[in-house]
Amino acid sequence: MKTVLITGGARGIGRAIAEKFADMGFDVAINYNTSKKQAEMLKNELLKKGAKAEIFCADVADADAVSKMVEDINGTFGGIDVLVNNAGIALPQGVFTDVTECDMKKVFDVDVFGLMNCTKAVIPQMVRKKSGKIINISSIWGVCGGSCEAVYSSAKAAVIGFTKALAKELGPSGITVNCVAPGLIDTDMNGHLSKEDIEDFCEAVPLGRVGKPDDVAEAVWLLASGGADYITGQVLNVDGGML
Repeated sequence: MKTVLITGGARGIGRAIAEKFADMGFDVAINYNTSKKQAEMLKNELLKKGAKAEIFCADVADADAVSKMVEDINGTFGGIDVLVNNAGIALPQGVFTDVTECDMKKVFDVDVFGLMNCTKAVIPQMVRKKSGKIINISSIWGVCGGSCEAVYSSAKAAVIGFTKALAKELGPSGITVNCVAPGLIDTDMNGHLSKEDIEDFCEAVPLGRVGKPDDVAEAVWLLASGGADYITGQVLNVDGGML
């Protein structure tokens, strides 16, 4: 049985990814930081479906906490075959000059360094096995940049650069590293948007709608599956054709 670790796996896109991998027969390690209730609810739902799932609390920005989490997951499941770096935060939309240094650091600590912490923690076991898949969740704003999203766009662009570089580094060890860049997805993170905001956004989307968490989960599963064994260092946009 293979095991997937999904960071930020209790809600939204992370939850959909956890459900998809459980449906495909994976053991599921669900990381959360503050969303304990949602994580427990998801775990119980997966267990009722016959899947093997467990929750693990860690702030991905804390390297020591991440190391302990990975150690606990290895003890529970015997290893990690797929890492999905989904945990991330965003700032309210606003001009860059209004962003504080503290807020900039907070975004990069989670969205970039948190992702690096988790990746660094799982690489040794993947290298030993000469196999593994790492899938990073970026954003279309990391691809093209978003007005009034300068810090978030920069962090997500860093995720893409990290993905491409690490894919070259880990390729000789049989490990693939890819990236999914969602567009506007119907999650709590975008719950502040008004109906008018969403309608305006959809005018720029050829498919004419916002994405669903399941749309992203399907893309992640594609990159984690055996059918993607010869795909690495790539960015898959899940944006309804916007870019």
